[in-house]
Amino acid sequence: MIDDLGPARPQSGFNSAAVVWQAPAEGGIPRYMMVFQDQVPESIGPVRSARYYYIAWAAEWKALYAHVGGSPQAMETLRQKGNGQLVYNADEFRWARYFHRISERSSPHNMYTEGKSLRQLANRVGAEDGPMEPVWKFADDAPLAERPKGGTIVVKYPANTIKYTYDRNSNTYYRGVTREAKQIDAATGERVHPKNVVVMLMQFGPLNDGNPNKHRLEATVIGKGKAWIATNGKTIEGTWRKKSLTAPTLFYDELGHQVTLTVGQTFIQVIAQGGNYSVSIKDGTVPVPGASGSPTTSPSPSP
Repeated sequence: MIDDLGPARPQSGFNSAAVVWQAPAEGGIPRYMMVFQDQVPESIGPVRSARYYYIAWAAEWKALYAHVGGSPQAMETLRQKGNGQLVYNADEFRWARYFHRISERSSPHNMYTEGKSLRQLANRVGAEDGPMEPVWKFADDAPLAERPKGGTIVVKYPANTIKYTYDRNSNTYYRGVTREAKQIDAATGERVHPKNVVVMLMQFGPLNDGNPNKHRLEATVIGKGKAWIATNGKTIEGTWRKKSLTAPTLFYDELGHQVTLTVGQTFIQVIAQGGNYSVSIKDGTVPVPGASGSPTTSPSPSP
């Protein structure tokens, strides 16, 4: 679980994650969850607290779920089903030796960990490590001639706006966020630029957890809803579906066929229905070979 308040930026770990989820949280400020598998990140953070709907997404992989405390709803779920039933509970409050605070930032935005420590903790709590079979369909990059030039995806949350700019040469979506037009992974110093971007529309509402002043949210994570799936510079309007807490979230086109993503990192932007949330997508156009003013290559955005 990763912080997204201003003092938490730039965060560490983005570019080592296989999947990154971002969804609404209280105060209109979204929160991230980074999912690691094929790479072992040197630095991850700032690590923050758990929310129930993120547990539902982490449960799709029976993941080691690293966080610092959480909402009452999330903590009760982890107490009951955090020993491998849904996830393996990696709460810093219990496993502090696998986390550390950095001196460059103030609390609570200074709690960090790293991949090596999390793998040690996974072994400690009995979580199995190793390769996992993909539940999404993947294919190699589309040929350059089939990729469009230009294109943007803008996702608005009440407190932040995320903008992806498609780059034809790298076949990735360069990411920017409010106050960081060029989002950087502090662990690598490199731009954040996933291969795939998925926007999910989901029902959110106030969480009745006995703490109304916290303004926490709950989400309808099981079911289906509208989704936009962008890969190879082209966007499909379709649906997301999730049958149970542990079932994978899958994406389908308008005909009901599971979509094929491009091999590489996927960012999932979850937005709420209604309120100050919106998505605006503008795909580019595929240049005509040899046409005047239509080069077959384009420069990549400056890192």
